[in-house]
Amino acid sequence: MDDQNDAGTTVGNGADTFPSIGILSQYVKDLSFENPTSPAIYQNQTAPRLDVQFNIGATQVGDDVHEVVLKIDARSDAGDQVAFVVELAYAGLFALQNIPADQVQPFLLGEAPRILFPFARRILADTVRDGGFAPLMLDPIDFNALYFQQIQSQLAEGQAPDAGHA
Repeated sequence: MDDQNDAGTTVGNGADTFPSIGILSQYVKDLSFENPTSPAIYQNQTAPRLDVQFNIGATQVGDDVHEVVLKIDARSDAGDQVAFVVELAYAGLFALQNIPADQVQPFLLGEAPRILFPFARRILADTVRDGGFAPLMLDPIDFNALYFQQIQSQLAEGQAPDAGHA
């Protein structure tokens, strides 16, 4: 009896035609913490302001292997003093096999960052805490919704969706 794939075509015995995704590795690609106004900032009584920015990039680094980088930049100011600046690029290597072409980008820019985020969040919280401040606890982010919002926005503006960044 011949093996058949989802399309009903015959494939060789033992051929792997089912979609699969694997996380090969996760790692800190870049981490920077600055506390430029210490020790004066620790006496500052002004309520801090926080600005957090995210960027997601994906590149193919091998056959069926993609690197996804979740970049998080955070800056806290108290009055006219910079409390801290932290920049983290947290990356993961993902193996994608037999994934339909129209599903690769949504995975890399929506689902992969969701997988990476809890680890990046912990690194940021620990780094800010180790810098002498209250841990920076970021709220969960729906990267899939952000990805589809960006695609809709680009389509509404008549642009082709960006294939490598969210």
